[in-house]
Amino acid sequence: MSNELDRPSDGHQSPFQRIRRVNDAGAEFWSSRDFAQILGYTDYRNFEQVIQKARTACSNSNQRVEDHFVDVNEMVTIGSGAARPIATVLMSRYACYLIIQNADPRKQIVAVGQTYFAVQTRRQELTDEAVEGDRRLLLRDELRRHNLKLADAAKDAGVVEPVDYAIFQNHGYAGLYGGLQARDIHQRKGLTKSQQILDHMGSTELAANLFRATQTEEKLRREKITGKARANQTHYEVGRKVRQTIKELGGTMPESLPTAPSIKKLEAKRRKELGDSSQTS
Repeated sequence: MSNELDRPSDGHQSPFQRIRRVNDAGAEFWSSRDFAQILGYTDYRNFEQVIQKARTACSNSNQRVEDHFVDVNEMVTIGSGAARPIATVLMSRYACYLIIQNADPRKQIVAVGQTYFAVQTRRQELTDEAVEGDRRLLLRDELRRHNLKLADAAKDAGVVEPVDYAIFQNHGYAGLYGGLQARDIHQRKGLTKSQQILDHMGSTELAANLFRATQTEEKLRREKITGKARANQTHYEVGRKVRQTIKELGGTMPESLPTAPSIKKLEAKRRKELGDSSQTS
């Protein structure tokens, strides 16, 4: 079986692609038993040492090891036709990448694997970046529209002057960002005065702020809140509730999320793509 695996049947498909599996949810994974055969480890106990090194590297990279290495017992058929369980590790693409980095570099197949998983990992990164960009564009647009609705609701509550609305917004930020106001968030995220906070948020942070805005607007209208002080307090309380929910779910606090590149570049790119497609259609 080992020789068969080492020879791609069509001359093009990587042996690592051939042993790739997909579960019912559509997630890809690799079996450590298959992987050991591909890499030529005749004694699985030697490969277990490689797995342990990869687990350590995963942990040192601040990744959840259990998200990438799953210990299971697989049933295999032995000579008598009976089945017995054997310990196996189901591994993510990232886990396989770490395995390859820690495998015996003298093996030629290891070099093949390093190329395969480096290319595939980068390809996945590019896909993830595109998905994140689309999410940011969608959420930023939604937040623009809902901030207008929030401003109308705040105005009905008595927040009329621009300076009062700035104070109102700071109360919402303070609730969501653990007491930080707009100026503090600018400083923490390394932004200049001309850069808008919302334009430099990733999708997770934008989603939290969208929830803050929509829930504050609804609460102001539903409870017919009037007066600047009550409106400010409402915005703060909603922001704090959103923060508490993030904490209970084990999420990262918004002030600790990374600063994203300006969304204006994504918007300009999208406009150009739409313009090009309209010219060719």
